[in-house]
Amino acid sequence: MPSLSRITPCLWFDRQAEEAANYYVGIFPHSRIHGMSRYGEAGREIHGMAPGTVLTVAFELDGQAFTALNGGPTFIFNEAVSFQVQCDTQEQIDFYWDRLGYQGDPAAQQCGWLKDRYGVSWQIVPRQMDALLTSPDQARVDRVMSALLRMKKLEVDALVHAAG
Repeated sequence: MPSLSRITPCLWFDRQAEEAANYYVGIFPHSRIHGMSRYGEAGREIHGMAPGTVLTVAFELDGQAFTALNGGPTFIFNEAVSFQVQCDTQEQIDFYWDRLGYQGDPAAQQCGWLKDRYGVSWQIVPRQMDALLTSPDQARVDRVMSALLRMKKLEVDALVHAAG
């Protein structure tokens, strides 16, 4: 696989790497699986995976390279790392929010953040979010922040209206 960038996020899954990669590729445009590696006998006493089990999946989401690793249950995802999806329209926000959001845990949704079915955190945000929050007009930023903090899924029109 040709490298798309120098930095490739590696996502540690228990045993769902292939399933998760296929799930994500099915959501984002211009995405595909590049290849898979499998565990062999080497190191089995350490990793405990049966030979033939998927080790890694190299995949691409809308031009961004990722690796999914089946590493066992040692580590789990948390909100310390999330992936921002920059959206140009409310329709895009709605699309990604609906596809990625895990419906079983609405408490994991706030201010455009959500968790997917694998526990990975995503931020579904309007592309102009940075501009709305970095204005030199602090009163404007405060209005946008006040509106933002009341939302789960972000509403572009309400944020723009709050900015004035």
